[in-house]
Amino acid sequence: MEIIETEAKEIYTKTSLPGADWVINQYVGCGHACEYCYARFMSRWKKHGTWGTWVEAKMNAPELVKGKFVEGIVFMSSVSDAYQPIEGELRLTRRILENMDKRIRLSILTKSDLVLRDIDVLKEFKDVEIGFTVNSFVGTEKELFEPGSVMAGERIEAMKQLKENGLKTYAFVGPIVPGLIDVSDIIGKTKKHADHYWFEVMNLRGAGKEFSEMLKGRYPESYRILNDETALSEYIKGIESIIKDEGIKASKVLRH
Repeated sequence: MEIIETEAKEIYTKTSLPGADWVINQYVGCGHACEYCYARFMSRWKKHGTWGTWVEAKMNAPELVKGKFVEGIVFMSSVSDAYQPIEGELRLTRRILENMDKRIRLSILTKSDLVLRDIDVLKEFKDVEIGFTVNSFVGTEKELFEPGSVMAGERIEAMKQLKENGLKTYAFVGPIVPGLIDVSDIIGKTKKHADHYWFEVMNLRGAGKEFSEMLKGRYPESYRILNDETALSEYIKGIESIIKDEGIKASKVLRH
C-alpha cells in the first residue's frame, strides 16, 4: 500500500448524494480494494496505480474542521472508507471527530469494525449515525469482490456493539447481486441492531468494465439479470416485497 500524504484547502464539500448535504473525505482511495467500488473512477486522474494499492491522506484534515460548522448532514466518506486499515496507524478520522463541532449532523458509512475504537468520541455528537455496508459475500466471492475488508459477521457484531452503546446505526445492504446476496438473511441478522436500511442493487456501469466482464464470465445469470430491464425490475419487486414483509424502515431500493 502506497500512502501519499497531501494537504487540503477545504474539507467539507457540497454533495448531491441521497441523504447528505456535505461530504468529507480525509482519505482518497481505499485499502479495502473492493473490485466493484464506484470510486474506482478516481484512478483515472489520480495516477498512483491500481485502485486498492494506494491511498491519499489529507494530513491537515483534523485542523480544517476546527471551528467550522456546516448546516445539514455531513457524510463520511464518498471516495474512501474512514476506517480503512491505514486509519489504525494515521488516526485521521479519530482526530477529525475529536476536533469537529459536535453539533454537526454526521453520518458515517464503513465496512470496518475499527469504528468501535471511537465510541467515546462518537457519543459526544448530538446527532450521529454509523452505517455498515453489509452483504453476504463469502469464500470465493469475498476474495473476488472485497479482498481487503473484514467479514460481514464482524461488521454486524460492530453494529450490535454500537447500538448497545446508545448510538444510532443503519445497514447499507449492497451491492445487491442477484443470486449472490441473500437479502432476507441479511435483514434477519441485522434487524435488532439497525435503526433503518438502505438497499442498493449493483450498478455495473459504476463498477466498471473489468468488474462487469468478470461477473459475466463467472456469474452469467447474475450478469444477465442486471442487464435485462424486465428481469431486474422483477428482481427489485421481490426485494421490495421482502422489505414490506419485514416491516423495517428503509429507503427506496437504489438503482442507477
